[in-house]
Amino acid sequence: MNGPIVVAGAGSIGCFVGGLLAAAGRDVRFLARPRMVAELQAHGLTLTDLEGGDRRVPATSLSVTDEHATLAEAGLILVTVKSSATAEMAESISRHAKAGAVVVSLQNGIGNADRLRALARGQRVVAGMVPFNVVHRGEGRFHRGTDGSLTVEAGVPGLVTELLVPGLVVAEHPDMAGLAWGKLLMNLNNALNALSGLPLRQQLADRRWRLVLAASQREALELLAAAGIVPARVGKVRPWLLPRVVALPDLLFHILAGAMVKIDPEARSSMWEDLEKRRPTEVDHLQGALVELARSLGRDAPVNRKVMEAVKRAEAAGAGSPGITAESLGA
Repeated sequence: MNGPIVVAGAGSIGCFVGGLLAAAGRDVRFLARPRMVAELQAHGLTLTDLEGGDRRVPATSLSVTDEHATLAEAGLILVTVKSSATAEMAESISRHAKAGAVVVSLQNGIGNADRLRALARGQRVVAGMVPFNVVHRGEGRFHRGTDGSLTVEAGVPGLVTELLVPGLVVAEHPDMAGLAWGKLLMNLNNALNALSGLPLRQQLADRRWRLVLAASQREALELLAAAGIVPARVGKVRPWLLPRVVALPDLLFHILAGAMVKIDPEARSSMWEDLEKRRPTEVDHLQGALVELARSLGRDAPVNRKVMEAVKRAEAAGAGSPGITAESLGA
C-alpha cells in the first residue's frame, strides 16, 4: 500500500476512523462534501468514545478536500459513503485511483464491495465492516457510542497492520458476505431507533420496540434460509438466536445485553441522524434489501416493508424523527 490513506466520504464513520488513523501519525487525506470540509478546516477533529477516550487532531494537521483527484495518490482508500452513493464513488475511484490501490468498503448494507469491484480498474477491492455507532456532535466532534472490532476481508498483506492504531480494534474474517448479512440483522434496529427518536439504550430498554425488532429479524432469517444464505455471527450471539434474545422479558434481556454489548447513553443510530439532518437514509439497503430478497423469492416481507415505508414517510415529511411509538408502527 504505497501512498497515503484517503477516506472517501468523510461523514461520521469516515471522520472517526480516519481521525484515529491521523491521530496515530498515519498520512490521511479526507475526501468530503464542502460542508464537512469547512467544518474540519475550522475545528479539526475531536474523537471521544464510551470508554472515556479523547483524541484531538488540530485543523492545521488535517488534509481535507472536496476534490476527487486526491484519490490519485492513495495507496489505501477507505470508502465510507452511504450505500446510495457507492456507484458514484466507484466511478470516481475508477477514474482517479491508481492500479494496485487497496479499496476497503466500510459501509452498511449488502453488496457494496461488489459494486466497487464492478468498476475497479486494477484496484483491489476488499469488503469490510464497522460494527460500532458514531454520532456527529458538530464542530468536528465525533463520539463512538457502542463497541466492536472493525473487520476486514482476510488475505490482504499489511492491511490490518496499517489500520491497527490506538482506539481502533481490527480483525480479519474469511466470510465477509455472511458477516454483511449478520450485521444487517443487527442494523434492522437502525430504522426503529430513527422512528422512535429515543437514545439507543432507552429504545432497546422498551420491550415493545424489541418485539418489533425480533419480528423483523425472524422474518429476515426465514428469507435468508429460503435463499440459502447463511449469516455469520456479529458479536456474541448466533444469528438464529437474536430474535429470541431480543424478545426476552426486560429483566433477562438487560442481564444478557449488559454482557453482550456496551451502549453509551447518548448513542443513536446513523439513520436517526440522517432524519434529523434531512438527509436520505439507507433504509433501501437495510429493510429494503430484505423486501427485494422476498420479491425475488416470490414472497412478501410485511414487517420490514412496513418499517421501510414508515422511514420513507419520515424522509418525505422532512421534519426529523417522527418520534412514533412501536404500537403506532403497526408492524
